Amino acid sequence: MCLAVPGRVLGIEERDGTRMATVDFGGVVKEVCLEYLPDLEVGEYAIVHVGFALQRLDEESARQTLALFENLGLLQEEFGDPWENARAEAGLTGGPAPAAHPAEGEAGR
Repeated sequence: MCLAVPGRVLGIEERDGTRMATVDFGGVVKEVCLEYLPDLEVGEYAIVHVGFALQRLDEESARQTLALFENLGLLQEEFGDPWENARAEAGLTGGPAPAAHPAEGEAGR
């Protein structure tokens, strides 16, 4: 499922001529394009779909929607655990996540 999720703008910058924002979706932070809402400001809320801010939203509505999505498990479904997602995409299932670097002396065993 692909939801339109409300998020709060934490920061804004221009990248290669495109206005981009760092947006917090109830604890998950993602980069979002602001081309459809060029006047959106830091601290405001917007509905975001597939990486684009589509509509400004008041804080109370955003908080209620995020709480509802969280209670229904939709935020986990939409964003998931990035480490779990990476393991699944790599075809790894179950068990602990692999170590980032092998311990000294273990390489090549």
